[in-house]
Amino acid sequence: MDRTLALILTLLTGALVAAQPPVNALIARHVTDLGAAFVSLAFSTLIVGGLLLAVGDPTALLQVSQLRPIHAIAGIAGAAIVVVSLITVRELGAGGVTAALIATQLSVSVILDRLGLLGLHGHPVTTRTVLGVALLFGGTYLVVTAS
Repeated sequence: MDRTLALILTLLTGALVAAQPPVNALIARHVTDLGAAFVSLAFSTLIVGGLLLAVGDPTALLQVSQLRPIHAIAGIAGAAIVVVSLITVRELGAGGVTAALIATQLSVSVILDRLGLLGLHGHPVTTRTVLGVALLFGGTYLVVTAS
């Protein structure tokens, strides 16, 4: 996949991610917060399962026994994003939740890149990187405190 297509797909997915907390909060009005998280993640599982069957390699799942406890972070993160964001969107709004998630994601990502953790290649942290993170946190503060 080339970089342009990767960027376009990521931007489109960002739009979905911004809509996810308020939609999950709407679902929660009918089935409670944890019920809404369950429904959301069940839909996710069905979609990814369908894609795996249609265009993926389901036999690769035979290697699941080789996973280590650290790999559970992926599932924990997915569940945490769904549960926490559907609850906090009521107070912070979609913009506040999205800004806070992205600011923290960027900060931790920079650290992971710098240290070469979780299979990543080490990348230097530059003044521009630190400035970008600081500006994102400043923007997050402005979005969250705007109302």
